[in-house]
Amino acid sequence: MSSRLLNRRTRHHLLTITRHHATLTGTGTGSLMPYDRISDSVKSKLSRLNNPDPRFLRRASPQPTSSDEIHLLQFPDTKVTVLPNGLRVASESTLSSHTASVSVIVDSGSRFDPDHLSGVASFFHHLILGSVPLHSADVAAHLSGFVHRETTTLSARLLGDNLHQGIHLLASLFQDLDLTHNIISNIRHAILEQKEQVKADGEDVILDHLHATAFQYTPLGRTVYGPANNIHSITAQDIQNYILSHCAAHRMVISASGAVKHEELVEQVKKVFTKLSANPTTTSQLIASDPVNFTGSEVRIIDDDLPLARFAVAFEGTSSKDPDSIALLVMQTMLGSWSKIDGAGNHVGSQLVQRVAINEIAETIKTFNINYKDTGLFGIYAVAKPDCLDDLSYGIMHEISKLSYRVSKDDVIRARNQLKSHLILHSNEFGAVSEEIGRQLLSYGRRIPFAELFARIDAVDASTVKRVANRFLFDKDIAIAAMGPIKGLPDYNWFRRRTYWLRY
Repeated sequence: MSSRLLNRRTRHHLLTITRHHATLTGTGTGSLMPYDRISDSVKSKLSRLNNPDPRFLRRASPQPTSSDEIHLLQFPDTKVTVLPNGLRVASESTLSSHTASVSVIVDSGSRFDPDHLSGVASFFHHLILGSVPLHSADVAAHLSGFVHRETTTLSARLLGDNLHQGIHLLASLFQDLDLTHNIISNIRHAILEQKEQVKADGEDVILDHLHATAFQYTPLGRTVYGPANNIHSITAQDIQNYILSHCAAHRMVISASGAVKHEELVEQVKKVFTKLSANPTTTSQLIASDPVNFTGSEVRIIDDDLPLARFAVAFEGTSSKDPDSIALLVMQTMLGSWSKIDGAGNHVGSQLVQRVAINEIAETIKTFNINYKDTGLFGIYAVAKPDCLDDLSYGIMHEISKLSYRVSKDDVIRARNQLKSHLILHSNEFGAVSEEIGRQLLSYGRRIPFAELFARIDAVDASTVKRVANRFLFDKDIAIAAMGPIKGLPDYNWFRRRTYWLRY
């Protein structure tokens, strides 16, 4: 009896040990300890990341890959005709469209204003737009225009059947301006009002100050509008002299896109653009006579009444024709841009944007890359609260300097894909296409095909980015413009010191 009882107790003890062992080893999912279940869940998610379902990788791969976009690059050929007076006429025909866009681009802007008449290019541009109601009574067209530091553009978008009317309108605006006292007086008041409105746009103000300090005592340092004293003193004779000096046929391009036939466009331009100036002076001669120099410096305007601080940090960039200009475009995309209202900063590819968004140290950041004929500006514009300036400045300089030392292959591929997507997106706007045709003809002397542009973008790799960063960013002088409650913004030497790392 005693031996049976002993055997029964022994078997019960062994069964208890076996059950306890099963609980510890986890023979089933229901018997796992909580931390074991968490561990298995994490391992399962990592396994799915490393071996994702191929159905979801075609458009949203976590590892960016280079792709062939040749099938997306079937754009119309650009036809260019040079008239005997030097005027260039270019077009890209899409006859299936019902609308067309025609633009007049002049290779002249505020940079070429005389010092005592700074702002006359802007005055001329506003005079053209102000004269539209006098010339467009019978033309159904949407007109727009802008003046930059090196170009002046006027565009008309209209139905393809009315293209000849749009060309007549543009010709009359450029060649038959009304320079009476009343018209000039009205335009003068309009420019002064617009100049005050621009002051409300903090980004434009900061970039004007940035140009003023980066290109001190040079034409690029002047604002587009010019000082108020010059606006008050510009006369009809000054405008007429500007037209004769800079609106020469060989410095202009007439470009069109959409429902347009090139041969008809050329014939219409020949008929109406007959009063253009024949001044032989070229843009290259004007630039050589008054060159610009980049100066490492800063300008700070402290205004504690403003709620947010705005500042821009910039290096000297490339000219339009520089071979490294494409690499800087890729680097601009790598650094990225972001605004707090977007709400997607935590998940973008840019590490700078991730740092800013996750830590909430800025309201807006924007990487800019401005190209001129002989120089440029590459940098970042930011808006932030006063108590975030130190952390934001560190993040900006850290990410910029990192381009000279450590560049990820995936980051470069992602930036290349984003840049190409951006270019394709804007290629569907006829107005933008006609303006881009004219800009490229003035800058490069030809229209760059998308296939060639994409090939140059794809040629940028991690080693190219580091080489270009060492050329333009590594231990280089910088220009800073800041405005608002900026007492917490580090000084110039702090920024200059962080244009390089001390690595051993």
